[in-house]
Amino acid sequence: MPGGGVAPVVITGTADTSRLEAPITMRAYLICAFAAFGGIFFGYDTGWMGGVLAMKYFIRQYTGLPYPDPNDAAAVKAFHLPASDQSLTTSILSCGTFFGALIAGDIADFVGRRTTIISGCFIFSVGCILETASTGLGVMCAGRVICGLGVGFISAIVILYMSEIAPKAVRGAVVAGYQFCITIGILLANCVVYATQDRDDTGSYRIPIAVQFLWAIILAIGLFILPESPRYFVKKGKLESAALALSKVRGQPIDSDFIQDELAEIIANHEYELQIIPQTTWLGSWTNCFSGNITNGNSNVRRTVVGILMQMMQQLTGINFIFYFGTVFFTSLGTIKNPFLISLITTLVNVCSTPVSFWTVERFGRRKILIIGGTGMIIMQFIVGIIGVTAGKSSRHDSAAVSAMIAFICFNISFFAASWGPCAWVVVGEIFPLPIRSRGVGISTSSNWFWNCIIAVITPYLVGTNKGDANLGAKVFFLWGSLCCLSTAFAYFLVPETKGLSLEQVDKMMEETNARHSAAWKPHSTFAEEMGLTHKGLALDVAPEDVHTAVIEKAAG
Repeated sequence: MPGGGVAPVVITGTADTSRLEAPITMRAYLICAFAAFGGIFFGYDTGWMGGVLAMKYFIRQYTGLPYPDPNDAAAVKAFHLPASDQSLTTSILSCGTFFGALIAGDIADFVGRRTTIISGCFIFSVGCILETASTGLGVMCAGRVICGLGVGFISAIVILYMSEIAPKAVRGAVVAGYQFCITIGILLANCVVYATQDRDDTGSYRIPIAVQFLWAIILAIGLFILPESPRYFVKKGKLESAALALSKVRGQPIDSDFIQDELAEIIANHEYELQIIPQTTWLGSWTNCFSGNITNGNSNVRRTVVGILMQMMQQLTGINFIFYFGTVFFTSLGTIKNPFLISLITTLVNVCSTPVSFWTVERFGRRKILIIGGTGMIIMQFIVGIIGVTAGKSSRHDSAAVSAMIAFICFNISFFAASWGPCAWVVVGEIFPLPIRSRGVGISTSSNWFWNCIIAVITPYLVGTNKGDANLGAKVFFLWGSLCCLSTAFAYFLVPETKGLSLEQVDKMMEETNARHSAAWKPHSTFAEEMGLTHKGLALDVAPEDVHTAVIEKAAG
């Protein structure tokens, strides 16, 4: 028997839709919580870059400009990195993450979810060495690209891994933990940057960068002891390994009815999908992600487009403008004495607001809080823009108006943190069927990084004050508010409600209803019943190459 060590068990499914998962255990929470630690990478990088770009020593080292006389207004205004350098150093990481996320889907299907994340930690560490050692733009950018590849691996596959192992009743909440870790990463970076900002040596920027090694070490070591995704083993035809992994994740013996029911449903759903999505060549497996009719809510191309747009719309809310360029933006207003402190406050608001989503995402569902959160951001951003072009202008010297702008920016962050921040990741991890899930999540995550890159490239020119820059100042919030209107409309018309459903039930829901009516859909059958696994069991020790034939025979008989 393959694998040895486990007595032969025959897997038999259930027709009862309420019995597809074991009761939630503390073990499941802890596994998901540790996996969510991968969000620290994303958030910390966002946080340190925004602060370092405004550091006096960093500006002097990278531009060659001497420290300005505080009484020389022209010299003070000119003492900053050019918009082109800000754009390059910030956006180049997203170029790496774009390709890293695309590649990660293939690697995750070949070597497993855990190993792919561990590989991402190693690649990230190599890039971090170059970033820390840099004293000029060339080495820094090389390090940023390599770090980006690692972050791309981690950001795509952590979401995939968490979605595949989390219990359905709390999947939204625990995947939202990834976004929470992103916010913690941003806050930690801002704290370190705030502590080193006044150093007059390379430690001012090297210390914040080097701290990232700690996150890579913790995540890589921890993943060595976590179980692999049982759905990965089902995809590979290794049913015995899948049962063992599911047993560890759910905290149940391998012959438990709960393990049998859930594993049978995963197997049956996978085999059902294989009939619709035949596995052919490597190129064919990629084209499968775009097969079908875009008007069909259950087609692969529709799911892929929704995943791509989900991550695109998250970026178009403008939230990373605040975290990437917040310190630079607050400095450019000319009315804030300590921009570093204000940036620290905004990141603290982000951290404190995100846990609200742990409750709302399961209480109200994904669709509803996306729509409510998007509407709230529209209102907040237009208010910031209106104040910024009236009483908040630097020429007015109205400190109360500036304080109001900062307050509404914080409200905007709160709406994002409790809605679009976590839900974009949750939905992307849920909407793809197993045969294309890893590639679908990878494509969607690469969309996030593509638009992250676009925003990082153009934003310095939008708010820059040099000749040729748009110098929008607070008017940039009219742009973000308008784009939030687009994001909210997208959520209403195209995002399905997946609350409380297993990943296999999400497939069934998307077959039978559209996004606007999805919240009312209830599961009424199981794939195990449809594929004949409720009355004819499937032995765990069947060879991987024979699994498909064995299931088809039971479905036909």
